[in-house]
Amino acid sequence: MSVNRNIYIVGLTGGIASGKSEAAKYLESLGAHCVDADAISHFLTGRDGPLLTDIRREFGDGVFNEDGTLDRQALADIVFSDDDKRRTLDAITHPSIQKAMLDEVEDAEKAGEKIIFLNVPLLFETGMDALCDETWLISTQKDLQMTRLMQRDGFDEKQAQSRVRSQMSAEDKEQRASVVIDNNRSIEKMLGELQSHYNSLVKRVSRMETE
Repeated sequence: MSVNRNIYIVGLTGGIASGKSEAAKYLESLGAHCVDADAISHFLTGRDGPLLTDIRREFGDGVFNEDGTLDRQALADIVFSDDDKRRTLDAITHPSIQKAMLDEVEDAEKAGEKIIFLNVPLLFETGMDALCDETWLISTQKDLQMTRLMQRDGFDEKQAQSRVRSQMSAEDKEQRASVVIDNNRSIEKMLGELQSHYNSLVKRVSRMETE
């Protein structure tokens, strides 16, 4: 169990276009409590969000729409073509995202939750795996990941490559993950494997509480 906590934390991660979001939605349908880093990020950088001032200071007015909202595509075009700019954005956003996630974990524990999933695309890259009792990886081969990304978001090959390149390789993540769930096949098979792991997890945590 996590230090000083009565809640079991599972880190859920996967590269872009790996199927991680579908996995998180399915886990929630099974009754799991998921904290979503992307949803928190969008809130913090949404209209009148607390991170907009720092983003404007570092990246200028060009990454904002006329109504003052963040132009996410303009910002992405910058940070995915310049590693230094991407690290600058990470330094602005990651601490606030992590604090908000930990606040949600604390609230979930107070509400009596026994298991919580941290849905974090950059789980290993940001070191948030250190907060987890175990980590689950939705793994996809790079060529399939690229194809899905181009089909889903309309990216050309160069744009898709820059997104994939910005993250740790699937091979490196697989070496660090407690559980690797293969998503190089139909979504139904991936979700079936995910359900099996979840059912096993619930049983394990229940046994741990009685020991």
